[in-house]
Amino acid sequence: MKVNPFCLFYLFLFVFLADIQAETNDSTVVSKTPASRLTLGGYGEAVYTRNFYSGNPFRYMRPIPYKNDPSHGRFDLPHVVFFVGYEFGNGWRVNSEIEFEHGGTESAVEIEPEEGGEYEQEVERGGEVALEQFWIEKTFNKALNLRAGHIIVPVGLTNGNHLPTQFFTVYRPEGENTILPCTWHETGISLWGRFSDWRYEIMLLPGLDSDLFGSDQWIGNASASPYEFKIANKYAGAFRIDNYSVSGLRMGVSAYYGESFANNMMPSYADRYKKVKGAVTIGSFDFEYNAHNWIARGYFDYGHLEDAQTISIYNRNLPNHSPSPRTNIASDAIATGIEAGYDVFSQIPKLKGQRQKLYLFGRYEYYDSMYKTAKDIQDDAWCGRQRIVCGLNYFPLRDVVIKAEYASGILKAPFGNENSLSLGIAYAGFFTK
Repeated sequence: MKVNPFCLFYLFLFVFLADIQAETNDSTVVSKTPASRLTLGGYGEAVYTRNFYSGNPFRYMRPIPYKNDPSHGRFDLPHVVFFVGYEFGNGWRVNSEIEFEHGGTESAVEIEPEEGGEYEQEVERGGEVALEQFWIEKTFNKALNLRAGHIIVPVGLTNGNHLPTQFFTVYRPEGENTILPCTWHETGISLWGRFSDWRYEIMLLPGLDSDLFGSDQWIGNASASPYEFKIANKYAGAFRIDNYSVSGLRMGVSAYYGESFANNMMPSYADRYKKVKGAVTIGSFDFEYNAHNWIARGYFDYGHLEDAQTISIYNRNLPNHSPSPRTNIASDAIATGIEAGYDVFSQIPKLKGQRQKLYLFGRYEYYDSMYKTAKDIQDDAWCGRQRIVCGLNYFPLRDVVIKAEYASGILKAPFGNENSLSLGIAYAGFFTK
């Protein structure tokens, strides 16, 4: 996808002129004290899971020897996020989020006596620390807002609804969390706004890196850059439209398109790759219904990768030290899911008056990161599975939830099913008002 720099110039010119002519009422922002303009908040999750299947990484390559392996348990901190926002006035504001995944990372330098007093650096804990969001925004009116910086890509259900109070399962929905980056955040520019019963968002962002595509997660790992910057030899676009016409119901469609091949540090300029684009196309529909003590959510995602066979062969031949997984990649991936829960406390006047909620829920998902493959690319059957979940969400307060679930992951033979029991506690809210 080629972008003319003059188009960006005219876009900023248009926004600048709109700022001069807009009749926005920012008197309430201007009159606020510095402390009241500051917003602090965050969300976090603590989880325990018992997996009733083998944890051996070779169980998909040789499933029979590991079929009767004992269960194993895990404690985890999937996400702990803190965010800070500030309103400068006159429609300008900034927001940032820093995320610690799986407890963050720790390292230390030690002097090892048994190694002659040599200094040694050790990793004491795994995990990741990432800047999930950082953007500056200008509001012209309700229907026109310009945002620039590190932004959530508005594709799919989970990316826009990734707080632990916005889904029933203990972990984020598995299907979208597999085939798409989740949470998908990129540095770019977006326009968004709302008018009547409609909300829209349009985003310009860097393309994905096809070197990072893989069989088990399709493009799921390709948004993260292994370098200190994001390579942007190729560009992409994304959009989202939501409708709120029906009371309690939101329906949305979203899409992404961008080229991915040669969007890396050492692109190949060989003649045989001149026509290889690696265009990624994603389409998604999702909805959420929240009324009459019911919450129901669902989504359908479909993605297509152009030149999947060429990219698979190219990636398999990359050097061993490359950040690429060097596996085959599917031409098409799919994920769909639906969940519904009913608040049983709504039928108990005392608990309803205290605003406590207890949702009993069920969920079904199907996803396949190798849904379709090119004729010479092997389809890894274990990449496609169904998942059935039942459980509960207890909200003692609006911003705090205790979760429990039993899940059954149904795989094709000869692979064994992957069942699990999970418990979790989470919060999501603001610390300032």
